Amino acid sequence: MTTYRADGSPLRVVLIGAGDLGIRVGTALADAGHHVTGVRRTIDALPAQITGLSADLATDDLPDLPADLLLVALAPDQRDETGYRHTYVEAMRRGVDAVLRAGTPRRAVLISSTSVYGDLEGEIDEDTAPAPATGRAEVLLEAERLFHDRTKGAVLRLTGLYGAPGNRLVTRVRQGENHDPGRWTNRMHRDDAAAAAVHLLTRVDPLQPLYIGTDDEPATAGAVRDFVADELGVPRPEPTGSTEPSGRRMSNARLRESGFRLRYPTFREGYRAQVQLDS
Repeated sequence: MTTYRADGSPLRVVLIGAGDLGIRVGTALADAGHHVTGVRRTIDALPAQITGLSADLATDDLPDLPADLLLVALAPDQRDETGYRHTYVEAMRRGVDAVLRAGTPRRAVLISSTSVYGDLEGEIDEDTAPAPATGRAEVLLEAERLFHDRTKGAVLRLTGLYGAPGNRLVTRVRQGENHDPGRWTNRMHRDDAAAAAVHLLTRVDPLQPLYIGTDDEPATAGAVRDFVADELGVPRPEPTGSTEPSGRRMSNARLRESGFRLRYPTFREGYRAQVQLDS
C-alpha cells in the first residue's frame, strides 16, 4: 500500500465529488493518516476527517488542488443526457484541471458505470468493447476518455450498488414482485465499492486503465429475490414474465487479480446484511 510522501508527510487526497461513495473512500484514507479534501457544492454533510471545499464544479473558479491521490466520483443533478454532460464531462474537466495545475497525482481513479455496455449479452470483462445504448452512456464514455487523456489514471466501472437503508429490491420482495426472474443481475455492496477504490488508489503495483467493480457471482433476479424472501421469512414471490436466462454476466477477475478481496463476495452475504439493516 502507498503510505506517505517521500518526506514522510501524509498523502494529499482530493475527492472531486464527495457523495456517499466519495465520503467512504475519503474517510478510510483519512483514518489511515492522510489529508483529504472533498470538493462538493455543500460541505455540511462531510465528516470531520475530510476538509471541505464548497464549489459548483461547473461554474466556480477553483483554486489549484495539489493531490497525490485523486478520486473522481460525481453524481449528476439531472438524470438526462444534459445533466450527465454537465456533471461527468464539464464539471469533471474543471475539477481535474484544478488538480493538474498543481502537478500530476501519482494515482487517479474515476468512478464510472457498466451501463456503457448497453444491451450486450453474455460474459463481459474489461476486454469487451462498450456498446452504449443511450446518450447518457455515450457521455460516460466521453468522460472516461477525457479522464484517461488528462491523468492516465484508472477507470472503475461499477455495477449496481446496494447497501443503503431502504433497499428497493427488499421492498419489492415484501410486495411479492418477481418479474423476469431469468434475467442475469450484477451488483456490488457499496462498502466493497469504496474499498475497491481505496485499493486501486493505494496499491503499489501499476494500475490497468480499466477495472470492472462487481461481486464474485452474477445471479438471476429470481435467485436473488428467493434468497431475500427466505431471509425475510415471507413466501417466495411468484414469477411473472420471462424465466429464460438473459442479460450480461460481469466479471471482476481483473480486480481480484490485483489483490482485492470483497467483504460481500456474493449476493448472499450482501443481502443477508441488507435484510438485517432494513428490518
